Amino acid sequence: MNQCDIIQLIEKKQLKTNLPKFRVGDTIAVHTRIIEGEKERVQIFTGTVIAKKGCGLSETVSLYRVSYGTGMERVFTIHSPKIAKIEITSRGDTRLAKLYYIRGALGKAAKVKKLLGKAAVIEAPAPEADA
Repeated sequence: MNQCDIIQLIEKKQLKTNLPKFRVGDTIAVHTRIIEGEKERVQIFTGTVIAKKGCGLSETVSLYRVSYGTGMERVFTIHSPKIAKIEITSRGDTRLAKLYYIRGALGKAAKVKKLLGKAAVIEAPAPEADA
């Protein structure tokens, strides 16, 4: 067994198995655990998926939204223990794998055509404390 096989076995144990299947163009809400001092709270970031990159533990998703007239983009590592839950709020129909053109677009040019269907909600299990 070489080094790569050992790393893959370790990573496989840490992958989340209950993630919803979403694509570029979908609008999702990512619930992130934030620790401030001794308190922990959940913050929700809702945006359109403009890119998915990587595989395994390093898989990331880029979300974009416009808030108060300013565009915001945030990149999330999907399998991070800081991610509490991912909800799909609406499905989008796109032809491209990356929607970087949305970054500077305004009005109708920034819209993604919506698909009709059900939204999915999948909760991640609470992190276990190592003893």
